[in-house]
Amino acid sequence: MSTEETIERVRLRARKNFSRGYNCSEAVFEAVLSEMDIDLPHEAMRFATGFGGGVGLYGGTCGAITGATLAVSAVHGRTSLPEGEGMEVTQKSKEEFYGRPGLYRIFNQIPNRIAEKYGETLCGELTKQWQKDWLCRDHALSCREIITDAAGMAAEMILADKDEMANKPFGKNVEALEE
Repeated sequence: MSTEETIERVRLRARKNFSRGYNCSEAVFEAVLSEMDIDLPHEAMRFATGFGGGVGLYGGTCGAITGATLAVSAVHGRTSLPEGEGMEVTQKSKEEFYGRPGLYRIFNQIPNRIAEKYGETLCGELTKQWQKDWLCRDHALSCREIITDAAGMAAEMILADKDEMANKPFGKNVEALEE
């Protein structure tokens, strides 16, 4: 199966997942787990449950973003600290996150790409027009589009060259890091 076909399968499965009753984060994460060769048991799905509605309906970071981040982390995330002792480990960790290549450069792309397309990353802002009619059709259709895009993005990032992604410049970030 080609890269494009795999990405499309993940997108369509996430879209269907949401229509079937998975929350936003679950819909994305499950699609990646099921359609891609991720070395996690399906039970890992439970990690995504609490992120729906911007973490338990709190309205924080969109659940589709967190589902995508979980999925990409399952492949490109760390499994242990760097070798060394004391401050040496801290310095190596800093380099793993911020350097070139740097892991934060990969994950920073997810919210920045969603914000670029939808203008926002917070569930409460993305859905504010439906807060008095939360379960309405228009709300579901809007979220389904974001879920579909986030799932495709996660699949694309998993299939992409890790070093290439880890060398991209930072987008918006809390430290105001610039290239």
